[in-house]
Amino acid sequence: MDRPYTHLTAEFTGVPAEQLDDATLLGGLLIAAASAASFSPLGVPVVRHYVGGGVSAVLLLEHAHLAVHAIPDRQTLLFDAVAPASHDFRKALEVFSRRLTARDIKSDSRGRG
Repeated sequence: MDRPYTHLTAEFTGVPAEQLDDATLLGGLLIAAASAASFSPLGVPVVRHYVGGGVSAVLLLEHAHLAVHAIPDRQTLLFDAVAPASHDFRKALEVFSRRLTARDIKSDSRGRG
């Protein structure tokens, strides 16, 4: 049975802390990633820059979302995407993998719903 939604998660490790603490960069990458996956954002990303370092950001899309959580002291970025299975979020993930200097990227995709 085909699942109507796909859930893609990824963990980027070994990312320089200055990239993970750059709220403007990460918010812009969410917009570029949505475009790469053929989505039109419903608005601008909601971005939270934490005192002491780190960024969380989410971008709502039609029946979907993209979210990231950056943890500079662990050199880690967590990526989360949920969308109808008709969209290919690997293209969104590629936007982040091209722009972030990660030592390693582990991803997982599952059908949902």
